[in-house]
Amino acid sequence: MRLEYLEFAKQKNKCLIMALSLIGLQKLCNQNVVELRFTRRNKARLPRKRRMLCTLDSKLLNSDLGKQILNFRPPRYAPPYNAASKGLLTVWDIIMQDYRNIPADSVDVVTAIPTKNQKDFWEYFNKVIAKMSAAQKAAFMDR
Repeated sequence: MRLEYLEFAKQKNKCLIMALSLIGLQKLCNQNVVELRFTRRNKARLPRKRRMLCTLDSKLLNSDLGKQILNFRPPRYAPPYNAASKGLLTVWDIIMQDYRNIPADSVDVVTAIPTKNQKDFWEYFNKVIAKMSAAQKAAFMDR
């Protein structure tokens, strides 16, 4: 799967690796679908590292495909705490299809797919993510 994505990203000239501040990460997620790698918080029996494919792009998430295929739904209520004050960014996890908090201080951005033209993301999604079994998705997240 990783090689397929790298090849896909190489073809689209969209491959990067970097660490960002909380605000920088938020800006990146607002305009891209981003593959992140970070250290889990408080998960004793799970692998220490976690990979995630996520976004904050409201146009993508609120599109008909975002609602139907990614199962996006707006939050029903505000969280009981200020995530940013704890160094967390709340994003939409594309594989788990739910909101997740990620610790910005331990995140590496692996790749990003700009979503200005949603066609690039949906091409990748249909070619790679949609074909993954539940076991393959779990392996993706734990790498």
